[in-house]
Amino acid sequence: MRLARKVTISAGVCALAAAAVSAVSAGPAVPVPGAKTASPQANVVIRPGVVRAGHASSAPPTTAYCEANFQIACYEPTQIQQAYNLPTLYLRGVNGQRSTIVIVDSFGSPTIRNDLNVFDQTFHFPAPPSLNVIQPAGQVPAYDPSNSDMVGWAGETTLDVEYAHTVAPGANILLVETPVSETEGVTGFPQIVTAEDYVINHGLGDVISQSFSATEETFPSEATLQSLRGAYENAYAHHVTVLTASGDSGAADVGLDQSTFYTYPVTSWPDSDPLVTGVGGTQLHLGASGQHTAPDSAWNDTYNKATQEYIFGNAGPNPLAGGGGKSIFFGRPSYQDGVAYAVGNSRGVPDISMSAACNGAVDTYQSFGGQTPGWYPVCGTSEATPLFAGIVALADQVAGHPLGLINPSLYALSAAGAPGIADVTDGNNTVSFTQNNHQYTVSGFSAAPGYDLASGVGTVNAASFVPELAYLGGHA
Repeated sequence: MRLARKVTISAGVCALAAAAVSAVSAGPAVPVPGAKTASPQANVVIRPGVVRAGHASSAPPTTAYCEANFQIACYEPTQIQQAYNLPTLYLRGVNGQRSTIVIVDSFGSPTIRNDLNVFDQTFHFPAPPSLNVIQPAGQVPAYDPSNSDMVGWAGETTLDVEYAHTVAPGANILLVETPVSETEGVTGFPQIVTAEDYVINHGLGDVISQSFSATEETFPSEATLQSLRGAYENAYAHHVTVLTASGDSGAADVGLDQSTFYTYPVTSWPDSDPLVTGVGGTQLHLGASGQHTAPDSAWNDTYNKATQEYIFGNAGPNPLAGGGGKSIFFGRPSYQDGVAYAVGNSRGVPDISMSAACNGAVDTYQSFGGQTPGWYPVCGTSEATPLFAGIVALADQVAGHPLGLINPSLYALSAAGAPGIADVTDGNNTVSFTQNNHQYTVSGFSAAPGYDLASGVGTVNAASFVPELAYLGGHA
């Protein structure tokens, strides 16, 4: 595989990053033996791709209930299974058994075992063969329900675990908790590298799911980013698949201050890394049983006033769409040579997409402190990524071994018109917002036949896609 050239970041972007750094105080670094250290000025905002789209309820809200009370659709996990034609695989005994999904989150959730148990009992799912929690990069601080960062990451953890399990109910789950929040930037990234290297070196998992990303322009230099790639190079060498969410701000991504957006198209890393599969977002259009009432579209809730009111408390527009675009650091890898018409000479993301829309949020059960225990609809590419991790675990089972980097197979299947690739041809990731008393529109990319920078190669019909990926990945 050719990883092509590296593009040096422009001086103007560096100036913007440096200005933003000066306005943000860095959190204390937590030293970890063997971890790479970072200079204080190299802070990068790395955030989860999860959006909570509702209030707590005592029972999982149905689609009809959400539409009547919230003016958005929401889906139960059984509807998600049906939407991706997963029951067909389950009847064949393909449920992810003997595969392990690794989920990486800061802090984790103190109630994840209980919450998954409630989730499983409610929907009559089997418990996973194992749910193990490790902290290989240092002990995680005690959970503090008054710490909004910890509460947010507990919600992220819940979504990741419950929906990876929804897709691959027979797979083992390994939750890897790190002791420093990614929202503190590269002071947290070395711990991620340390933790993932530990998992890879000890053969503990087959597919790694990461629901976080950082805008490329927030990295002070290419060298900073390159110093953090070790776990992905290690995963590639050991045939471990790595997935990352493409973000929830459409073509505009968040700056270092975590509140303002870039006013021109940008994209994020690690999803832009050629050794990582970037997972974007779609909007499902489902009936009560999970049947499709219309083809999936690229997720964009930016201009949906009902969704904006529910999520943000105003009619917006606020950026709320799947991330996608062209990398400023990585050149076009060889597996994207066939889609040069869309990516040019750059690495383009996403590679593939799954359900992420807030108008189509999924039900999660959460009981950790800092909020009312109950069922919450949530959304974002943090949903899409564990969903696709489950798909990869199913393919690993069929292949009989981990598939490693799957991107060459994704593009080969798309080019061949494989039945398992469901093309997404509607929607875009253009977003608008008001900033500094001025309204901006950042023109993104439109879904189109074949590959595009809004949905990647499209989404999947799992009944066909899983055996296709298993076969092609096993013969690559």
